[in-house]
Amino acid sequence: MIDIPGSSGLPTEPLSSVDLDRQFKLLEEIEFDPDITQASLADQLGVAVGTVNWHLKRLVAKGYVKVKRAQRRKLRYIITPEGIALRTRLAVHYIETSMNLYRRTRLRVRELLTQVRQIGYDSVIIDGEGDIAEICRLTCLEEAVKIVELPVMNTGINRASTDGYPVLEVRGTHVFLRTDHHDQLPG
Repeated sequence: MIDIPGSSGLPTEPLSSVDLDRQFKLLEEIEFDPDITQASLADQLGVAVGTVNWHLKRLVAKGYVKVKRAQRRKLRYIITPEGIALRTRLAVHYIETSMNLYRRTRLRVRELLTQVRQIGYDSVIIDGEGDIAEICRLTCLEEAVKIVELPVMNTGINRASTDGYPVLEVRGTHVFLRTDHHDQLPG
């Protein structure tokens, strides 16, 4: 076994949710392909190679991953039993975090749809893409609120193009209500 240089003396402060998700994905990728390179891991995670190196050093220092030299310049990463247990805990954390985000988003959208009905509408426009926008769509279907489809625009929905419909605006993991009556309704 060889050590990744500089893996001793790593900080032991708690990791952010983003860092925990990265460690989970790193462990999954290493388990799938022990010969994967740090550059490939960085590409798959959408981060810099230095970030992958930092996480790998932490995982090695804590005994979750071991490193063997496979060829002259090639390393092989091996997940230890402790690493498998960590991956399991991280998987549970990832699922719990995702479900909490799903529940919070559904609750928020239900509250916004109540406001939409209070101002006299039964239809909305959804401005955004991705998982949060999909949760908005599902909640609208469940709440019998029609979704007005507009042509896709590169920079979001132009206020003039909403034809007066309320807009559920997705920004990151947050959803806001925009109407012609107010810029954004409180909530």
